[in-house]
This record gives sequence, structure tokens and C-alpha cells, in this order.
Amino acid sequence: MLGRYLLGYLPVQAAQGLVGFGSVAVFTRLMAPEDYGSYALALAAMSLTHILIFTWLEAAVARFHARAERRGRMREHLMTAYAVYALIALVAGTALIGLVQILPLDERLKTALSFAVVALLLRAAMQIGMETHRAQGDVRRFSALEASYLMLGFMIGVGLILTTDLGAAGIFIGLAVAAGVMLVFDLPVMLNRSRGGKRQSVRVAAYAAYGLPVTLSLIFEHLLSVGDRFLIAGFLGQGAVGMYAAGYGLADRLLDIIFIWFGAAVWPMTIRALEQDGKAAAQAVAGQAAGLMGLIAFPAAAGLALVAQPLTSVLVGEALREEAARILPWIALSGLMNGMMTYYFHEAFTLTRRTGVMAAIMSASAILNLGLNLVFIPAFGLTGAALATVLVYALALVVCVVTGRRHFALPLPWAEWIKAGSATAIMAAAVLAVPGLPEAWQTLAAKALTGAVVYAISAYVFDIAGCRQWLRDARALIKPAGATT
Repeated sequence: MLGRYLLGYLPVQAAQGLVGFGSVAVFTRLMAPEDYGSYALALAAMSLTHILIFTWLEAAVARFHARAERRGRMREHLMTAYAVYALIALVAGTALIGLVQILPLDERLKTALSFAVVALLLRAAMQIGMETHRAQGDVRRFSALEASYLMLGFMIGVGLILTTDLGAAGIFIGLAVAAGVMLVFDLPVMLNRSRGGKRQSVRVAAYAAYGLPVTLSLIFEHLLSVGDRFLIAGFLGQGAVGMYAAGYGLADRLLDIIFIWFGAAVWPMTIRALEQDGKAAAQAVAGQAAGLMGLIAFPAAAGLALVAQPLTSVLVGEALREEAARILPWIALSGLMNGMMTYYFHEAFTLTRRTGVMAAIMSASAILNLGLNLVFIPAFGLTGAALATVLVYALALVVCVVTGRRHFALPLPWAEWIKAGSATAIMAAAVLAVPGLPEAWQTLAAKALTGAVVYAISAYVFDIAGCRQWLRDARALIKPAGATT
């Protein structure tokens, strides 16, 4: 079951990968470091604003879906969610546009932020439907809409950068148009599902009680990821932000894609297991997912660190690549810890609706990160910002694991993680033995191929997370009817 869901979400992750790496490769070449820095700042502001205003509602839509479905209250559930969205969008959208206009910012950054607000509002409307599709296991519809949104937005953004002087604003226009197109197809379906339902204030109260601590946690968690960019801009300038964002984008984006992939498939299954079959069933689903996370995420993080130099030479513009390569290994390590914490260990709090505890941990972590950045950036530059992130994520992960087990004892598949770590170490030795080749892309290809082959063999030998059975199942699916062994 888990494997089928993971495969179903694969097109979205492929689109995420293409857009994630493509945006770094294309935007860093088409935009000056200052323009790329403006894009990074606007994107960070857009992400933080989305989390602050809408994420609590989206989290509640996902968390309470199974319960509403079991009780026959889906129309009320969706109608309440859309009514709350409409009110927030009207009030917050007006306030945000006005705020952007009065802030003492560079005009190009103002323009980018204005279109980012529009993209934000449309994406939030789309997200209610996306969370619903994901929660009910409609993988095909979710994947089709999300992958189309990502690819269409990216292509429109690139086209506007090439044909206009909009700069960073063109990227957000592309995202806004893509979200609007997806809404044309999906919103009528969702509104039909909510037709006849009544808006219920008691539901809003329940959504807020669950979702607002999630929002607070994610705000501080996001500040851990992007908050240092505002400090970098203050200490080192927007050009330095572009350098930092380029390296961060490569490492963090790939790992984020992997963990979001698992989260999209596993989180709805875990909730349904808990609501329908109880705690033991939810623990079984979570434990299987944790082993698979180690199988895939450990080598991915190590691989990024091992190929930092050739990877940035191939994908990042010349003006940004040196600093990007320097910080990429640190960001790979922090991305691994962040992913394990956010997409696995945070489940202990969300499943039991103890989201306030999760928020307290992440808020303390963000404050600590701010303090370390104020010391490390002036002393060590961009490397200091990356080092501060690693230290804070390590501490937050430990606290999250220890505290979370008091509420919901998530399985700790040490045997699978040790095997994945061992296979990753063997892979690292093989990659380090590959000599440098004349061209960066040749070195990258040789190291990546060597690492993939060596790790695949090691994983099979160690049978990490039961991967041998996965291969047998895959062969059975593609074996021609009537074939004999």
C-alpha cells in the first residue's frame, strides 16, 4: 500500500526536482546576483506570509478530513474551510498589497512582492482542494494538478524573464497564472462537494485550536531555513543573499522533495490508520516509512555534500557558484535533520493534536538560530550562517525526539538506519575515489553514477527496509502474463 502511494506521488516529485534545480540553473544565469537576491527575499517573504495566514487552515483541512468523512460531515467541513479562506483572503490580501506599497523598498523588490501576494492568494485557494485530494487518497488528481502547477508556473516565469525586464516579478506572475489555471479545473469540483453544507463556528474553533500552533511551529521552522537571509542582507548585502540562496536551494530543495514525497504519501495513511484502526496501526505505518526515509534520504544528503563542487559548477551561475559550493555540504546536513524532524518526528505531536508543544520547541530553536547568526555571520560570513543552522537543527531534533515520545511513541528503526548509514559510508568512499575529469559535468556524472551503483548494491546486500521484497514485487508487476521462471 505504502509503495503504491509513493509511486503515485512520483510525478509531483519529478516536477519538483526539475523546477527546483532548473530554477537555480536558469535564474542564476539569467539574473544578476542582486535580482536573484530580490527573488530569494520575495520568495522567503511569500512563504512566511503563507504560513502565517493560511497554513493553520490547510493543516486542519488535512487533519480533520478522515473524521469528517467517517461522520458524514464532509460538506460542512469543506464549506467551513472555504468560507474562512474567503474572509482571510479579502482582509489579508488588501492589507498586504497596501503594506508593500508603503514600505521603503527598492522598486523592483516592491513589484516582485506585489505579484507574490497575488500568487500567494491563488495558491492558498488551490491548496484547500489539494489537501483534500491528498487526505482522501486521490493520488492521481493531486499529482496531475500539482505537477501541472509547478511546470506551468516555471515555464511562464522563465518566458517572462527572457522577454521582459520584470526580473523577479516575472517568476511570481508565472506562479499566479499557473495557480489560476489549476483553480479553473479544480475549484468547481471542490465547491460542488461542499454544496449544501453549513458554515459552522464550532468547526472554526476546532480548526484554530489544532492549526494555529502548527502555524506558529512552521513559522519558526521556516525562519530557521530562510530567516538568516534577512540578516545576511543586512550584514553582507543582497548579492550575498543570492549566493547563499543558490547553495541553499540546491541542497535543501532536493532533500525537501524527498521528504515532502514521503509526507504526502505517509501522513494521510497514518491519520486514517489512527482514526480507523487505532494507535498500533498508525505506529506500523510510521515505522515502515521511517525505514524507507533512511534508505533514500541518507545517501541523498551525503551525495549532495560529496558532489558540491561539480554540482554548483554545472547548475549555478559563475558569479554565485564559489560560495554556493562552500555552504552546500552544511545545508545538506541540516536539510537531512530538518526533514527527519518535520516529516517524521513531528507526527508525534500532530497525531495527538499536541501541536502547542511542537510550536514551543520550534520557537525556541528559531530564537537560538537568530542569536547564533548575529554572532556567526559577522565572524564567518555565509559559512557562519550555514553552521548556525546545522547546530540549531541538531539540538531541535534531539529535543523533538525525546519530547515527542512522551505523547506518541513513534518507532525508531535503528537497525534499518544503521544499515542505511553503513551503505552510505561505502558509497562515500567510492565517490571520493573517483578522480576529477576535465569538465565539471563529466566529474558530476561519474561521481553520481558511481555513487548510485555502489549504494544500490550495498542496499540490496543489506536489504535495507526490505528493498529486496520491493524489487521482487516490482518484477512481478511487470512480468508478462503467462511467463514462467
